[in-house]
Amino acid sequence: MTIVESLKYTFSKYATFSGRASRREWVTWWLTWFIINLVLNALARMTANANGESVFSVISAIVGLAVLLPSLAVAARRLHDTGKSAWLLLLNLIPLVGSVILIVLCLGAAQPGPNQYGAPVVEGAISY
Repeated sequence: MTIVESLKYTFSKYATFSGRASRREWVTWWLTWFIINLVLNALARMTANANGESVFSVISAIVGLAVLLPSLAVAARRLHDTGKSAWLLLLNLIPLVGSVILIVLCLGAAQPGPNQYGAPVVEGAISY
């Protein structure tokens, strides 16, 4: 599965919090939006006027809002794949430490076989 296919697949499950997501799906999603956010923020800083305003700041905010729900959804499905509850997403409310813990949990190994959240994800398979 290419990066574009993976992103399309994740967007096709825009607000689906049930089921499971592979580590590859989550990492591809997270890294893509992390890099896009870095680029937009760098452009915003380079093009800021005397008041610190930039059109790229607005674009960054719009993109951030657009990917908020699918980001939460893919993280919830990834936690399900590791056998954990999506309620652990609330760890993001703890500054810095919570996000680090959540990243470590999402990078964990998937539970083999079916669990309470569904059947395991088959790597490379896309079902629309």
